[in-house]
Amino acid sequence: MGLKRVVVTGLGALTPIGNSVPEFWEALVNGVSGAAPIKSFNTEKFKTKFACEVKNFNPEDYLDKKEARKLDPFVQYALVSTEEAVKDGGYDFSTLDTNRIGVIWGAGIGGLKTFLDEVSNFAKGDGTPRYNPFFIPKMIIDIAPGHISMKYGLRGPNFATVSACASSTNAMIDAFNYIRLGMADIIISGGSEAIINEAGMGGFNAMHALSTRNDDPATASRPFDKDRDGFVAGEGAGTIILEELEHAKARGAKIYAEIVGGGMSADAHHITAPHPEGLGAKMVMTKALADAKLETNQIDYINVHGTSTPLGDIQEAKAIVDLFGEDAYKLNISSTKSMTGHLLGAAGAVEALAAILAIKNSTIPPTINHFTDDPEIDPKLNFTFNKAQKREVRAAISNTFGFGGHNASVVFKKYEE
Repeated sequence: MGLKRVVVTGLGALTPIGNSVPEFWEALVNGVSGAAPIKSFNTEKFKTKFACEVKNFNPEDYLDKKEARKLDPFVQYALVSTEEAVKDGGYDFSTLDTNRIGVIWGAGIGGLKTFLDEVSNFAKGDGTPRYNPFFIPKMIIDIAPGHISMKYGLRGPNFATVSACASSTNAMIDAFNYIRLGMADIIISGGSEAIINEAGMGGFNAMHALSTRNDDPATASRPFDKDRDGFVAGEGAGTIILEELEHAKARGAKIYAEIVGGGMSADAHHITAPHPEGLGAKMVMTKALADAKLETNQIDYINVHGTSTPLGDIQEAKAIVDLFGEDAYKLNISSTKSMTGHLLGAAGAVEALAAILAIKNSTIPPTINHFTDDPEIDPKLNFTFNKAQKREVRAAISNTFGFGGHNASVVFKKYEE
Protein backbone atom coordinates (compact mmCIF):
# COMPACT_ATOMS: atom_id res chain seq x y z
CA MET A 1 0.00 0.00 0.00
CA GLY A 2 1.42 3.39 -1.06
CA LEU A 3 1.88 6.53 0.98
CA LYS A 4 -1.23 8.62 1.51
CA ARG A 5 -1.52 12.20 0.35
CA VAL A 6 -1.66 14.90 3.03
CA VAL A 7 -3.27 18.32 2.76
CA VAL A 8 -3.60 21.47 4.84
CA THR A 9 -7.18 22.05 6.01
CA GLY A 10 -6.95 24.49 8.95
CA LEU A 11 -4.82 27.53 9.81
CA GLY A 12 -4.40 29.68 12.93
CA ALA A 13 -2.07 32.52 13.88
CA LEU A 14 -1.22 34.71 16.85
CA THR A 15 1.72 36.87 15.82
CA PRO A 16 3.43 40.22 16.43
CA ILE A 17 1.74 41.58 13.28
CA GLY A 18 -1.74 40.06 13.62
CA ASN A 19 -3.80 38.02 16.05
CA SER A 20 -5.52 35.97 13.36
CA VAL A 21 -4.64 34.55 9.95
CA PRO A 22 -6.38 37.34 7.97
CA GLU A 23 -4.69 40.05 10.07
CA PHE A 24 -1.32 38.31 9.76
CA TRP A 25 -1.56 37.98 5.97
CA GLU A 26 -2.71 41.57 5.44
CA ALA A 27 0.23 42.86 7.48
CA LEU A 28 2.67 40.60 5.62
CA VAL A 29 1.71 41.75 2.14
CA ASN A 30 1.73 45.37 3.27
CA GLY A 31 5.20 45.10 4.77
CA VAL A 32 4.26 45.95 8.35
CA SER A 33 6.97 45.67 11.01
CA GLY A 34 6.02 44.18 14.37
CA ALA A 35 9.07 45.57 16.19
CA ALA A 36 8.57 48.16 18.91
CA PRO A 37 9.89 49.06 22.38
CA ILE A 38 9.23 46.26 24.87
CA LYS A 39 6.23 46.84 27.12
CA SER A 40 6.25 43.67 29.23
CA PHE A 41 9.24 44.58 31.46
CA ASN A 42 11.62 47.43 32.29
CA THR A 43 14.44 47.39 29.72
CA GLU A 44 16.46 50.31 31.14
CA LYS A 45 19.56 48.20 31.83
CA PHE A 46 19.24 45.88 28.80
CA LYS A 47 21.32 46.21 25.63
CA THR A 48 18.26 45.52 23.45
CA LYS A 49 15.12 47.40 24.43
CA PHE A 50 12.74 46.29 21.67
CA ALA A 51 11.19 43.14 20.25
CA CYS A 52 8.26 41.84 18.23
CA GLU A 53 5.70 41.31 20.99
CA VAL A 54 2.16 40.02 20.52
CA LYS A 55 -0.09 43.09 20.77
CA ASN A 56 -3.57 43.70 22.17
CA PHE A 57 -3.68 40.21 23.63
CA ASN A 58 -5.52 39.40 26.84
CA PRO A 59 -5.65 35.65 27.50
CA GLU A 60 -8.91 36.08 29.39
CA ASP A 61 -10.58 37.16 26.14
CA TYR A 62 -10.00 33.60 24.92
CA LEU A 63 -9.58 31.41 28.01
CA ASP A 64 -11.29 31.01 31.36
CA LYS A 65 -9.65 33.40 33.86
CA LYS A 66 -8.84 30.68 36.39
CA GLU A 67 -7.53 28.33 33.69
CA ALA A 68 -5.40 31.05 32.04
CA ARG A 69 -3.49 31.59 35.31
CA LYS A 70 -2.39 27.95 35.20
CA LEU A 71 -0.84 28.33 31.74
CA ASP A 72 2.48 29.79 30.66
CA PRO A 73 2.11 32.33 27.82
CA PHE A 74 3.57 29.86 25.29
CA VAL A 75 0.67 27.47 26.06
CA GLN A 76 -1.88 30.29 25.97
CA TYR A 77 -0.62 31.23 22.51
CA ALA A 78 -0.82 27.60 21.36
CA LEU A 79 -4.43 27.21 22.50
CA VAL A 80 -5.55 30.49 20.93
CA SER A 81 -3.99 29.87 17.50
CA THR A 82 -5.29 26.29 17.52
CA GLU A 83 -8.83 27.44 18.33
CA GLU A 84 -8.75 29.62 15.20
CA ALA A 85 -7.44 26.72 13.10
CA VAL A 86 -10.09 24.31 14.42
CA LYS A 87 -12.87 26.77 13.59
CA ASP A 88 -11.28 27.55 10.23
CA GLY A 89 -11.18 23.86 9.25
CA GLY A 90 -14.73 23.10 10.39
CA TYR A 91 -13.75 19.98 12.37
CA ASP A 92 -16.63 18.46 14.33
CA PHE A 93 -14.68 16.16 16.63
CA SER A 94 -17.90 14.57 17.92
CA THR A 95 -18.36 12.98 14.48
CA LEU A 96 -14.72 11.99 13.89
CA ASP A 97 -12.60 9.14 15.23
CA THR A 98 -10.59 11.05 17.84
CA ASN A 99 -8.35 8.00 18.38
CA ARG A 100 -6.90 8.87 14.96
CA ILE A 101 -6.48 12.61 15.57
CA GLY A 102 -3.24 13.78 17.16
CA VAL A 103 -1.25 16.83 18.20
CA ILE A 104 2.46 17.29 17.44
CA TRP A 105 3.74 20.66 18.62
CA GLY A 106 7.07 22.46 18.52
CA ALA A 107 8.77 24.89 20.90
CA GLY A 108 12.41 25.70 21.40
CA ILE A 109 12.37 26.88 25.00
CA GLY A 110 8.84 26.53 26.36
CA GLY A 111 7.76 28.03 29.69
CA LEU A 112 10.63 30.44 30.27
CA LYS A 113 8.45 33.05 32.01
CA THR A 114 7.22 30.43 34.47
CA PHE A 115 10.77 29.26 35.18
CA LEU A 116 11.99 32.84 35.63
CA ASP A 117 9.17 33.75 38.03
CA GLU A 118 9.46 30.64 40.18
CA VAL A 119 13.24 30.71 40.54
CA SER A 120 13.20 34.48 41.18
CA ASN A 121 10.63 34.02 43.95
CA PHE A 122 12.74 31.28 45.52
CA ALA A 123 15.88 33.44 45.38
CA LYS A 124 14.10 36.26 47.24
CA GLY A 125 13.01 33.93 50.06
CA ASP A 126 14.73 32.32 53.03
CA GLY A 127 15.72 29.16 51.18
CA THR A 128 12.48 27.31 51.91
CA PRO A 129 11.31 25.71 48.64
CA ARG A 130 7.84 27.24 48.30
CA TYR A 131 7.18 26.47 44.65
CA ASN A 132 3.83 26.70 42.90
CA PRO A 133 2.41 23.19 42.31
CA PHE A 134 1.82 24.22 38.69
CA PHE A 135 5.51 25.19 38.21
CA ILE A 136 6.59 22.06 36.34
CA PRO A 137 3.30 21.43 34.46
CA LYS A 138 3.32 25.08 33.26
CA MET A 139 6.93 24.99 32.10
CA ILE A 140 7.50 21.74 30.20
CA ILE A 141 7.32 21.95 26.41
CA ASP A 142 5.11 18.88 25.90
CA ILE A 143 2.35 20.46 28.01
CA ALA A 144 1.26 22.52 24.98
CA PRO A 145 0.17 19.52 22.87
CA GLY A 146 -1.14 17.97 26.08
CA HIS A 147 -3.51 20.88 26.70
CA ILE A 148 -4.63 20.94 23.05
CA SER A 149 -5.46 17.23 23.16
CA MET A 150 -7.37 17.60 26.43
CA LYS A 151 -9.38 20.56 25.16
CA TYR A 152 -10.67 18.66 22.12
CA GLY A 153 -10.53 15.06 23.39
CA LEU A 154 -7.91 13.94 20.85
CA ARG A 155 -6.33 10.56 21.63
CA GLY A 156 -3.99 10.08 18.68
CA PRO A 157 -0.20 10.68 18.62
CA ASN A 158 0.69 13.44 21.08
CA PHE A 159 4.16 14.84 21.72
CA ALA A 160 6.46 17.84 21.35
CA THR A 161 9.45 18.37 19.09
CA VAL A 162 12.44 20.40 20.28
CA SER A 163 15.16 21.47 17.85
CA ALA A 164 15.61 25.15 18.68
CA CYS A 165 14.36 27.33 15.83
CA ALA A 166 13.56 24.28 13.67
CA SER A 167 11.17 22.84 16.28
CA SER A 168 7.80 23.52 14.64
CA THR A 169 9.04 22.54 11.19
CA ASN A 170 10.08 19.20 12.70
CA ALA A 171 6.58 18.99 14.21
CA MET A 172 5.01 19.43 10.77
CA ILE A 173 7.32 16.85 9.20
CA ASP A 174 6.47 14.33 11.91
CA ALA A 175 2.75 15.03 11.49
CA PHE A 176 3.07 14.62 7.72
CA ASN A 177 4.83 11.29 8.12
CA TYR A 178 2.35 9.86 10.65
CA ILE A 179 -0.55 10.68 8.34
CA ARG A 180 1.01 9.48 5.09
CA LEU A 181 1.98 6.22 6.78
CA GLY A 182 -1.66 5.70 7.75
CA MET A 183 -1.17 6.11 11.51
CA ALA A 184 -3.51 9.11 11.86
CA ASP A 185 -6.20 10.93 9.90
CA ILE A 186 -5.69 14.47 11.23
CA ILE A 187 -2.84 16.03 13.20
CA ILE A 188 -2.78 19.50 14.70
CA SER A 189 0.78 20.75 14.25
CA GLY A 190 2.54 24.03 14.77
CA GLY A 191 4.55 25.82 17.39
CA SER A 192 4.57 28.55 20.00
CA GLU A 193 7.16 30.56 21.89
CA ALA A 194 7.15 33.27 24.59
CA ILE A 195 10.66 34.40 25.51
CA ILE A 196 10.32 38.19 25.59
CA ASN A 197 11.18 38.58 29.25
CA GLU A 198 14.25 39.43 31.32
CA ALA A 199 15.78 35.96 30.99
CA GLY A 200 15.13 35.54 27.28
CA MET A 201 16.33 38.96 26.19
CA GLY A 202 19.24 38.99 28.62
CA GLY A 203 20.37 35.55 27.53
CA PHE A 204 20.30 36.31 23.81
CA ASN A 205 22.02 39.66 24.42
CA ALA A 206 24.81 37.84 26.26
CA MET A 207 25.33 35.75 23.12
CA HIS A 208 25.46 38.91 20.95
CA ALA A 209 22.66 37.40 18.88
CA LEU A 210 20.16 40.28 18.98
CA SER A 211 20.03 43.54 17.08
CA THR A 212 20.74 46.57 19.27
CA ARG A 213 19.23 49.13 16.90
CA ASN A 214 17.29 50.76 19.74
CA ASP A 215 16.98 54.07 17.89
CA ASP A 216 14.94 52.49 15.09
CA PRO A 217 13.26 49.20 16.10
CA ALA A 218 10.91 49.05 13.11
CA THR A 219 13.84 48.67 10.69
CA ALA A 220 16.08 46.58 12.95
CA SER A 221 15.30 43.23 11.31
CA ARG A 222 17.18 43.56 8.02
CA PRO A 223 17.66 40.14 6.43
CA PHE A 224 20.29 40.18 3.65
CA ASP A 225 21.03 43.88 4.15
CA LYS A 226 24.68 44.88 4.48
CA ASP A 227 24.06 46.60 7.83
CA ARG A 228 22.14 43.81 9.60
CA ASP A 229 23.30 43.40 13.18
CA GLY A 230 21.39 40.46 14.63
CA PHE A 231 17.89 39.08 14.90
CA VAL A 232 14.86 40.69 16.52
CA ALA A 233 13.13 38.47 19.08
CA GLY A 234 9.50 37.60 18.41
CA GLU A 235 6.73 35.69 20.17
CA GLY A 236 3.45 34.01 19.28
CA ALA A 237 2.13 30.86 17.66
CA GLY A 238 1.12 29.29 14.38
CA THR A 239 -1.14 26.27 13.87
CA ILE A 240 -1.27 24.17 10.70
CA ILE A 241 -3.72 21.27 10.70
CA LEU A 242 -2.79 18.42 8.36
CA GLU A 243 -5.27 15.84 7.11
CA GLU A 244 -5.25 12.73 4.94
CA LEU A 245 -6.63 13.72 1.55
CA GLU A 246 -9.50 11.21 1.24
CA HIS A 247 -10.56 11.94 4.82
CA ALA A 248 -10.64 15.66 4.02
CA LYS A 249 -12.63 15.12 0.82
CA ALA A 250 -15.12 12.88 2.59
CA ARG A 251 -16.05 15.64 5.03
CA GLY A 252 -16.05 18.36 2.37
CA ALA A 253 -13.07 20.22 3.78
CA LYS A 254 -11.53 23.25 2.13
CA ILE A 255 -7.95 22.57 1.12
CA TYR A 256 -5.30 25.30 1.26
CA ALA A 257 -2.38 23.32 -0.18
CA GLU A 258 -0.76 19.91 -0.20
CA ILE A 259 2.29 19.10 1.90
CA VAL A 260 4.56 16.95 -0.24
CA GLY A 261 7.97 16.72 1.39
CA GLY A 262 10.19 17.33 4.34
CA GLY A 263 13.93 17.28 4.89
CA MET A 264 16.17 17.26 7.97
CA SER A 265 19.92 17.61 8.40
CA ALA A 266 22.62 18.72 10.84
CA ASP A 267 25.48 21.14 10.28
CA ALA A 268 27.70 19.18 12.72
CA HIS A 269 29.80 22.33 12.93
CA HIS A 270 29.17 24.76 15.83
CA ILE A 271 26.66 25.41 18.61
CA THR A 272 25.39 28.66 17.06
CA ALA A 273 27.21 29.47 13.81
CA PRO A 274 26.06 27.91 10.53
CA HIS A 275 28.40 25.82 8.42
CA PRO A 276 30.60 28.32 6.52
CA GLU A 277 29.80 26.70 3.17
CA GLY A 278 26.09 26.30 3.92
CA LEU A 279 26.39 22.52 3.63
CA GLY A 280 23.63 21.71 6.12
CA ALA A 281 21.26 24.20 4.50
CA LYS A 282 21.95 22.80 1.04
CA MET A 283 21.53 19.22 2.25
CA VAL A 284 18.21 19.86 3.99
CA MET A 285 16.68 21.47 0.89
CA THR A 286 18.07 18.65 -1.26
CA LYS A 287 16.39 16.08 0.99
CA ALA A 288 13.10 17.99 1.06
CA LEU A 289 12.98 18.23 -2.75
CA ALA A 290 13.81 14.53 -3.11
CA ASP A 291 11.05 13.61 -0.67
CA ALA A 292 8.62 15.83 -2.58
CA LYS A 293 9.78 14.36 -5.92
CA LEU A 294 10.21 17.86 -7.29
CA GLU A 295 12.99 19.43 -9.33
CA THR A 296 14.50 22.83 -8.61
CA ASN A 297 12.67 24.37 -11.59
CA GLN A 298 9.32 23.46 -10.01
CA ILE A 299 9.85 25.64 -6.93
CA ASP A 300 8.65 29.24 -7.24
CA TYR A 301 9.16 30.55 -3.70
CA ILE A 302 11.40 29.96 -0.70
CA ASN A 303 10.48 31.43 2.66
CA VAL A 304 14.01 31.47 3.98
CA HIS A 305 15.28 31.23 7.55
CA GLY A 306 16.81 34.70 6.95
CA THR A 307 17.29 35.84 10.54
CA SER A 308 19.20 39.09 9.86
CA THR A 309 22.40 37.74 11.39
CA PRO A 310 25.76 38.53 9.77
CA LEU A 311 26.77 34.91 9.06
CA GLY A 312 23.47 33.06 8.67
CA ASP A 313 22.05 35.10 5.80
CA ILE A 314 25.21 34.72 3.70
CA GLN A 315 25.35 30.94 4.11
CA GLU A 316 21.65 30.40 3.31
CA ALA A 317 21.92 32.49 0.14
CA LYS A 318 25.03 30.52 -0.86
CA ALA A 319 23.23 27.21 -0.26
CA ILE A 320 20.34 28.27 -2.51
CA VAL A 321 22.67 29.19 -5.37
CA ASP A 322 24.71 26.01 -4.95
CA LEU A 323 21.61 23.80 -5.03
CA PHE A 324 19.36 25.58 -7.52
CA GLY A 325 22.00 26.78 -9.98
CA GLU A 326 20.44 28.95 -12.68
CA ASP A 327 16.98 28.14 -11.31
CA ALA A 328 17.92 30.19 -8.22
CA TYR A 329 17.49 33.36 -10.24
CA LYS A 330 13.93 32.45 -11.23
CA LEU A 331 12.81 32.08 -7.62
CA ASN A 332 11.19 34.58 -5.34
CA ILE A 333 12.84 34.50 -1.93
CA SER A 334 11.71 36.35 1.17
CA SER A 335 12.33 36.48 4.90
CA THR A 336 9.11 37.29 6.73
CA LYS A 337 11.24 37.62 9.90
CA SER A 338 11.85 41.14 8.63
CA MET A 339 8.27 41.78 9.82
CA THR A 340 7.52 39.21 12.54
CA GLY A 341 10.95 39.01 14.11
CA HIS A 342 12.31 35.58 14.99
CA LEU A 343 9.74 33.45 16.80
CA LEU A 344 12.34 30.78 17.59
CA GLY A 345 10.52 27.44 18.02
CA ALA A 346 7.35 28.92 16.50
CA ALA A 347 9.15 30.35 13.46
CA GLY A 348 8.68 27.27 11.27
CA ALA A 349 4.92 27.20 11.76
CA VAL A 350 4.41 30.94 11.25
CA GLU A 351 6.62 30.95 8.16
CA ALA A 352 4.92 27.84 6.76
CA LEU A 353 1.67 29.81 7.10
CA ALA A 354 3.25 32.51 4.94
CA ALA A 355 4.31 29.95 2.32
CA ILE A 356 0.86 28.30 2.25
CA LEU A 357 -0.88 31.68 1.92
CA ALA A 358 1.55 32.68 -0.85
CA ILE A 359 0.42 29.59 -2.78
CA LYS A 360 -3.27 30.27 -2.08
CA ASN A 361 -3.14 34.00 -2.90
CA SER A 362 -0.49 33.98 -5.68
CA THR A 363 1.42 36.65 -3.79
CA ILE A 364 4.95 36.70 -2.38
CA PRO A 365 5.30 38.63 0.88
CA PRO A 366 8.31 40.95 0.91
CA THR A 367 11.59 41.14 2.76
CA ILE A 368 11.28 44.62 4.25
CA ASN A 369 13.98 46.95 5.59
CA HIS A 370 16.40 46.56 2.69
CA PHE A 371 18.59 49.62 2.28
CA THR A 372 22.06 48.48 1.20
CA ASP A 373 23.14 45.47 -0.86
CA ASP A 374 25.62 43.11 0.78
CA PRO A 375 28.56 42.48 -1.58
CA GLU A 376 28.92 38.95 -0.13
CA ILE A 377 25.40 37.98 -1.29
CA ASP A 378 24.62 37.20 -4.95
CA PRO A 379 22.91 40.35 -6.31
CA LYS A 380 20.99 38.36 -8.94
CA LEU A 381 18.83 36.62 -6.32
CA ASN A 382 15.30 38.02 -6.02
CA PHE A 383 14.72 38.62 -2.30
CA THR A 384 11.40 40.40 -2.99
CA PHE A 385 12.80 43.45 -1.27
CA ASN A 386 10.42 45.95 0.33
CA LYS A 387 7.29 45.24 -1.73
CA ALA A 388 5.08 42.16 -2.21
CA GLN A 389 5.04 40.62 -5.68
CA LYS A 390 2.20 38.88 -7.50
CA ARG A 391 3.07 35.57 -9.14
CA GLU A 392 1.68 32.06 -9.37
CA VAL A 393 3.29 29.82 -6.77
CA ARG A 394 3.14 26.18 -7.81
CA ALA A 395 5.32 25.01 -4.93
CA ALA A 396 7.15 26.60 -2.02
CA ILE A 397 9.84 25.64 0.48
CA SER A 398 9.99 26.90 4.07
CA ASN A 399 13.42 26.72 5.72
CA THR A 400 14.22 26.76 9.43
CA PHE A 401 17.63 26.33 11.05
CA GLY A 402 18.32 26.12 14.79
CA PHE A 403 21.14 26.54 17.28
CA GLY A 404 22.94 23.24 17.58
CA GLY A 405 23.04 22.90 13.79
CA HIS A 406 19.47 21.59 13.38
CA ASN A 407 18.00 22.15 9.89
CA ALA A 408 14.49 21.40 8.66
CA SER A 409 12.72 22.23 5.40
CA VAL A 410 9.15 21.53 4.38
CA VAL A 411 7.61 21.67 0.88
CA PHE A 412 4.04 22.69 0.03
CA LYS A 413 2.45 22.75 -3.41
CA LYS A 414 -0.77 23.89 -4.97
CA TYR A 415 -3.42 21.21 -4.47
CA GLU A 416 -4.55 19.39 -7.60
CA GLU A 417 -6.91 16.40 -7.84
